[in-house]
Amino acid sequence: MRITAAQRTENENRIRAAMDRLLRGEIPPGGTCDVKTLARESAVDRTAFYGTRPYAHLREEFEHRLRTLHAIGDIPDPRDAQIERLKTEVTKLKARLSRADGTVEELTDFRTQALARLAAQHEEILHLRATATATATAANRVTRLPLACSTSIGSCS
Repeated sequence: MRITAAQRTENENRIRAAMDRLLRGEIPPGGTCDVKTLARESAVDRTAFYGTRPYAHLREEFEHRLRTLHAIGDIPDPRDAQIERLKTEVTKLKARLSRADGTVEELTDFRTQALARLAAQHEEILHLRATATATATAANRVTRLPLACSTSIGSCS
């Protein structure tokens, strides 16, 4: 069914009004900032926006204006803005987790090295004590120091 020039002008005005509302962020419940919602809000068949149909130029204008808004960082659809914010947050958290994993790995390596050094030092102490005991009984040349430390500190002179 053909429409008159007046009806076409009226439809274009409704489409432009709906386009302005959507790009301002006035998204209806259950809708998004897309051509489908634009068609529903302007009460025009969605197929009229594609191909060589009468309102294809308005779809192109809408998509161009939407891309321009996205390029400057203004996202009219609150859900899209939330998705972008959450993507950024996920990226930051992944980087933080990666740094934390690196730190845990470094500390685990340090702990392993420290335990190995302590074990080696303990073995060396046991070996030196055994050697000192064997030498002391054999030659009595080694003098044992008292085990208890005195609590007072003497003068340095």
